[in-house]
Amino acid sequence: MSDLHKKRHLFHIVDPSPWPLFSALGAFLVTTNAVLFFHEFDSGSLLVYSFIYLAVTAAYWWRDVIREATFQGCHTSAVQRGLRLGMILFIVSEVMFFFSFFWAFFASSLSPSIEIGCVWPPHNLKVFSAWGVPLLNTFILVLSGVSVTWAHHALLLGNYVQTNFSLLITIALAILFTNLQICEYLEADFSISDGIYGSVFYMATGFHGFHVLIGTIFLIVCYFRHVKGHFSRIHHVGFESAIWYWHFVDVVWLFLFLVIYWWGNTSLNFDLIKTF
Repeated sequence: MSDLHKKRHLFHIVDPSPWPLFSALGAFLVTTNAVLFFHEFDSGSLLVYSFIYLAVTAAYWWRDVIREATFQGCHTSAVQRGLRLGMILFIVSEVMFFFSFFWAFFASSLSPSIEIGCVWPPHNLKVFSAWGVPLLNTFILVLSGVSVTWAHHALLLGNYVQTNFSLLITIALAILFTNLQICEYLEADFSISDGIYGSVFYMATGFHGFHVLIGTIFLIVCYFRHVKGHFSRIHHVGFESAIWYWHFVDVVWLFLFLVIYWWGNTSLNFDLIKTF
């Protein structure tokens, strides 16, 4: 491509790449093997291999994107605006995704069916107290939101030492949150098969935990990219996207804590609703 053609527009015309096709194949393999595994077929090893294949493909794809952004100068101001808009639209789609779980929760809790005794939470189901591990995890995620904001402001001010330090704090808090969530699941007295409560609880909190894991990987990649000098005060779209994603994870957890752990586990709330 000639230099004259490059100056005709500010946008990035992506070169032909095999990674979209390979990623689609990996997603298909993961979905297929997961369905087979859920139906008790002996596909556990294939599911693991499919995840590894998909992760490696994604890593190579993002490697190319990092090269285009950092070394080839393809991410102009117009491209950066498009990437930010794309990230915003992606987060909006994630909001709709979690909205479906909250909808299922309110539909089941505000009008409990006769199959669960017309009460919520269902009888003979020992639910979690909101003032134990869930409250601790809330403080952890709020602190992680503060530390990642600190990292962003430090980067804008050119204080790269503080950016590294605050990013490490955020990653450590994220890992601590995940460990506490796993411990909570191991100590639970109910499973995803225990009626509508178990299904909604594990689907909502489980997918949030999965998003925390993705966000943690996102932040770890940003940390190593920052150490290598990929980010500057005016060019850090990848880091900015990770911060937005992490704040989205924080906000979703606040709703999960208030609605599912606290309000949804208090029978008194539903008795008060019935009186009105």
